[in-house]
Amino acid sequence: MIVKKDDFLKNLKLASRFTASRLSSNILLSGVYLKKEKKLLHFYATNLNFYFHSTLEVKDEKNFDLVVEPKNIIDFLSYLNKNEFDLLIEDKKIVVKAEKNQGEFPLFPKEDFPLPPKINEKQEEIKKEILEKNLPLVLFACASDESRPVLTGVNFVSEDGKMLLVGTDGFRLSLLKVEKEIDLPNMIVSASFLREVLGLLTKEEKIFFSYSKDEKAVYFKIGSIELYSRIIEGEYPPFEKVIPTQEGKTKIVVEKESFLQNLKLISVFSRELSNIVILDVKKDGVYLRPKTEEETTKNQAFLEAEVKGEEIKVAFNIKFLLEFLNHVLGERIVVEILRPDAPVSFKDEEKENFLHIIMPVRIS
Repeated sequence: MIVKKDDFLKNLKLASRFTASRLSSNILLSGVYLKKEKKLLHFYATNLNFYFHSTLEVKDEKNFDLVVEPKNIIDFLSYLNKNEFDLLIEDKKIVVKAEKNQGEFPLFPKEDFPLPPKINEKQEEIKKEILEKNLPLVLFACASDESRPVLTGVNFVSEDGKMLLVGTDGFRLSLLKVEKEIDLPNMIVSASFLREVLGLLTKEEKIFFSYSKDEKAVYFKIGSIELYSRIIEGEYPPFEKVIPTQEGKTKIVVEKESFLQNLKLISVFSRELSNIVILDVKKDGVYLRPKTEEETTKNQAFLEAEVKGEEIKVAFNIKFLLEFLNHVLGERIVVEILRPDAPVSFKDEEKENFLHIIMPVRIS
């Protein structure tokens, strides 16, 4: 079977991102299932939480199905300086042949390869701009630690005709309120899965979405690519409790780029010890200092700011501040502080429907 290298390689690379790690007890899940039917070659992959399916048009009429370990094939094809290759199926191996170049790769057992869940519900179209502009503001706040699975996902909550998107890792929280474009129930969807969806939106203008209550799964279709994910089951923590209900005693308005630049400046010193930065808010602006073992330090950066209210000193993990600033698009940031030990709110002055909360670090 003659196959175009770039198209085959693209599909195999994408599929490999949805395989289970090599440490998985089921070796089958570290492979990609290839199924040839009529003039379509299907690519399937799964780690049992996410499922991937794509198709590639081919000319050969012979049908087959097999499971391959993708990494070595991807490496071989990446170095192969040919536009096409011949894909041959032999006993217990697959052969990639291009003129005098040849690579042989063993097959995995193909029995009982888990295919994507059957989702028969109606597909709804979503404009890609809705996902591109909104999801990044929430995804970065989600946890990567699997010890609390619900925190590794985005919480979708319907409220008064709107949709709330919430992400938190227990130390910070992003809350975004958007128009309810599609009929979506309350559910938690894996943040890493949604990042994969975003990564495929570069060229396609339209994507389609569906949700199956029976399968407890969401489905996205982007061009010829289909992505599935089981929703995360469990009770999301009561995020409303950390959202300040009263106005901060200190309000700061700063230029985002200046804030970012000064944080990077002071990170040279903060990274050597605790990675904690202290914001010392004065009437003339904000002094940024690293938290050190000594009570005083001469290392500091000065941030010009509009300051209203009380002078105050508050400390944060510098990583949380940097990630917030790297994801918001507005030019000015509003910070409201109630107390040095209370949740601090951060807002993009140009995006009223977005709120970010960071828990401060105790410094005394």
